[in-house]
Amino acid sequence: MKDAPEKTPPLDSPGIIRLQPKLSRAERGVKFFFLLCAVSALGSMFLIMIFLFMEAGGLFFSGDEGAGVGLKEFFLSLDWYPTYPDPSFGSLALVLGSLSVTLVSILLATPFGIGLAIYLSSVAGPRVREWLKPAVELLASIPSVILGFVGMVAVAPFMQNVLNLPTGLNVLNASLFLAIMATPTIASLGDDALSAVSQAVTDGSYALGATRWETISRVILPASLSGLSTAVILGLGRALGETIVVLMVAGGAAQAPHSLFDPVRPLTSTLAAEMGETAIGSRHYHALFALGAVLFVLTLAFNLLAFYLARRWREKS
Repeated sequence: MKDAPEKTPPLDSPGIIRLQPKLSRAERGVKFFFLLCAVSALGSMFLIMIFLFMEAGGLFFSGDEGAGVGLKEFFLSLDWYPTYPDPSFGSLALVLGSLSVTLVSILLATPFGIGLAIYLSSVAGPRVREWLKPAVELLASIPSVILGFVGMVAVAPFMQNVLNLPTGLNVLNASLFLAIMATPTIASLGDDALSAVSQAVTDGSYALGATRWETISRVILPASLSGLSTAVILGLGRALGETIVVLMVAGGAAQAPHSLFDPVRPLTSTLAAEMGETAIGSRHYHALFALGAVLFVLTLAFNLLAFYLARRWREKS
């Protein structure tokens, strides 16, 4: 009998020595340049974060205007009256306003975004896809101030008259336009995730007699859950960080929302409206930086959640 052929050890085995090609001087210079760009970007973000939290910390310590604000008052109070003689710096109403418009917008944008991604990747023909996908990506480039203007002068009066509301500037109006802004992000990234599924897997499903819908729902969607979840959460982060639209159509009332038709004032619109008229070094100034720190933590949490879900579903796949 012939001996069985020896198996070739994998390239990452301890006994394998990888030969690195020798780089020329120009290639080393390019490599160093890109390394410098990466380090500069990370360093800049780190310095911005340090500055943000240092300025935010001034709200909670004693200063020229008296004792600092307690953590319980800042995080759990609904009262945001920074310019009153006896000011209040409660951020809870503003946080609830941001979360309400963001979550409602994602509930509206996710079905449309994923449905559009499925159509682009698995249903549309090459000619339709060639025209439709650039149109979807072009929708994401519409300036937000134009969407806010349309919501303020057209949608708000229509909503107020048809639904008999005190004002058309409310959670629902803001959520509609945030959903319009988040849908292209979800659709484009979702299309990339669905298109990344191996064609052999799809062909195998069709060979076993599955219909197109069965292949999409039972093969393609489960295989691309990682990318789809990342697309949805990045769309959520896009909506959470939007400023101009919510400043123009959310209503500007610093109160906790009880329905979709209540006006609210999200974190981003508060920062945009008040930072330019605040005295540097005042408690109001430090309170706005504290709001920025809260927004930073929320956005970071959503991005970490996207990374966790993508990694977990990738391991399951």
